[in-house]
Amino acid sequence: MSLWYQVEKAIKECSGQAYKISHQQEVGGGCINSAYQISDGKTKYFVKTNNVALIDMFVAEAAALNEMAATGTVRVPAVICYGTVDKHSFLVLEFLELQASADMTLFAKQLAAMHKISATEFGWHRPNVIGSTKQNNKLTKNWIDFWRTQRLGFQLELAEKNNCGDELLRQGERLSDCLDEFFVAYEPKISMLHGDLWAGNYAALADATPVIFDPALYYGDRETDIAMTTLFGGFNATFYQAYNAVWPLNDGYEQRKELYNVYHIINHYNLFGGGYEDQAVNMMQRLLA
Repeated sequence: MSLWYQVEKAIKECSGQAYKISHQQEVGGGCINSAYQISDGKTKYFVKTNNVALIDMFVAEAAALNEMAATGTVRVPAVICYGTVDKHSFLVLEFLELQASADMTLFAKQLAAMHKISATEFGWHRPNVIGSTKQNNKLTKNWIDFWRTQRLGFQLELAEKNNCGDELLRQGERLSDCLDEFFVAYEPKISMLHGDLWAGNYAALADATPVIFDPALYYGDRETDIAMTTLFGGFNATFYQAYNAVWPLNDGYEQRKELYNVYHIINHYNLFGGGYEDQAVNMMQRLLA
């Protein structure tokens, strides 16, 4: 059975209407999955495909998008269906005509509203991925323990397997030992997080309504989402002003911002190598100073 025959079949099972692909076009935008726009002449869908062994990644993404959609806060693409056939896994999403210019005031207000969605423990009910790296989300009562073991610690273990230098591991161990010092006067609330909120994972509809996608969802400190928005640019002063007007960031955020972004930089080293190792070491040295 071909991939596209199975996609048509899955769409029919979910929608209750026959669907025959008349147009299929590969689209860019990511380095992990192959992505396509398909149409039957009336309805378009966005389809991601990958190796059959990676179906759990799509199942987790679908669960995250559904959970975020249920909050009625920031717009996300609707999940249509997912499945496998032969060597392929696939995820079918609502196709949205996206543009780059979002209403950043609205985006900030909606994100703050999503961050106010809480849970009883840090983490999530299942693992997912950050980029293509596994992200553990074991439910944990204590935020510092969660960050030490499932975020910083996991990335350091992976870096060691990837033959990183001794200095990265040495600084990482020192930072892990003193995490408590960054939370002396701050107790994070449990918030729903996008988890991978950089400029490449948001866009807008034609009316400037913000849309977020490619989540690495879990429940944690909202500051981790805000910190990542600063890592690669793409979020303007209006966004931060509007967010702080709704839910001001706490004292000490500027230091914790660097702490949280170390996770993403070490992950980038584990994914891409290169200068990310030195960048991570420098960030940890600044934090330890």
